[in-house]
Amino acid sequence: MDANIINKIEKLQKKYDTIGQDLETHLDGLLYSKPMRYWDFVQTDALLNLQVQRTTFPDEMVFLMYHQINELLFKMILWEMQQISHHKNLTASFFTSRLGRISRYFDMLATSFDVMGEGMDVEQYMKFRDTLTPASGFQSAQYRMIEICATNLINLIDIRVRETIDTNTPYNHAFENMYWQAAGKDYKTGKKSYLLNEFEDKYKDKLVRLMKEYNTINLYDKYKSLPKAIKNDINLKNAMRHFDYTVNIKWVMHHYHAACKYLLSQENTEATGGSDWQKYMLPKYQKRIFFPNLWSKKELKNWGITNLESYETL
Repeated sequence: MDANIINKIEKLQKKYDTIGQDLETHLDGLLYSKPMRYWDFVQTDALLNLQVQRTTFPDEMVFLMYHQINELLFKMILWEMQQISHHKNLTASFFTSRLGRISRYFDMLATSFDVMGEGMDVEQYMKFRDTLTPASGFQSAQYRMIEICATNLINLIDIRVRETIDTNTPYNHAFENMYWQAAGKDYKTGKKSYLLNEFEDKYKDKLVRLMKEYNTINLYDKYKSLPKAIKNDINLKNAMRHFDYTVNIKWVMHHYHAACKYLLSQENTEATGGSDWQKYMLPKYQKRIFFPNLWSKKELKNWGITNLESYETL
């Protein structure tokens, strides 16, 4: 028998001995199993059967699949963020490479809004959107998870009350003052919309648990805990800034302009969830910034107001 094959069998024997398993049984399983096929690995049939329209308008399918693709990309982003946050011996190269992956996913998201902006008939959208009420993209829990995993909670607090919030505030209190509460809460009365109540019933406990888990291992804290030499790595700092800019300005503004095409096509059109979508979305109102100490005072002051493209790299 080939020496290479014998070596592999010995390694397999050691592997299964370690976990108290019988190698021969596993070899029998391999002998009788079917070869892997593309459609089995990707689960193509299941994936392509997840698109269920609520109307007969063809462009609803575009809208539906586009948002499903977004959620898959969000999952990829969270997968990379977990690797950074739970890494025991972070290096500049590892941190930078994973941030590069994350930013590429968000670059895809930012540039993909033309799929909706130019790929749907306005008249069709204004009709099928009524069947989606009160559902809203605001209710994407994965996007909230990305924000929580990215930065300290204080940077996600509504700008109107941020200065009054203690950084040691209870997690539930922080949750009640997150910036996206503006999409479904009347801050004068404290009354929450059906949209927000439904979202919280399903996801609040999970999101609060995530807040606790990432309280000291979010990307910003992981960066701040690094040795000075690593923190000053120019490629890492630029990767952090690119991620911050891409998520909190570039992607948001592409989303905003796509929404404007449809929601401003008729007078007094609300988002499907009934939110004050313009003030909720525009970065100049909420000042969502993941890594504030990586930006100059001028850049922070002009966040979401002037074009920061020239400030993306140091």
